[in-house]
Amino acid sequence: MNDWLGRAAPDLEAIELMAHATVADLPAQFAEPARGVLIRVEDFAPEEILDEMSVEDPFELTGLYEGIPMTEKSVMDVVDRPDTIWLFRRPILDEWAERGDVTLGQMVAHVMIHELAHHFGWSDEEIAEIDRWWE
Repeated sequence: MNDWLGRAAPDLEAIELMAHATVADLPAQFAEPARGVLIRVEDFAPEEILDEMSVEDPFELTGLYEGIPMTEKSVMDVVDRPDTIWLFRRPILDEWAERGDVTLGQMVAHVMIHELAHHFGWSDEEIAEIDRWWE
């Protein structure tokens, strides 16, 4: 039972693979546009993102969508970078360990789907109306 020697938390690549698996499992009408979103996995959000969002504790941010939601896109938009979903490994692992009632894959999928919902144009309030994950 105490044999944790040689075991390590999933690395950035493992989290990214879980995120891509989530996209692959989406219904076709969502999977196709979701494939156009870049996925970046880092241990924590970069300082500039934390500062911009006024987040003091980096463990509070598990994911972030950066881009123009599909409902707001226009052919007139000047695209300087691709739509991106950031996943933050350490906060995700921390949240997963605190919950203790979901698999890590389910946790990553939840964060990924929440951020994809922003890509599709949903607000946090609209997501909360249908997503009772934290109740």
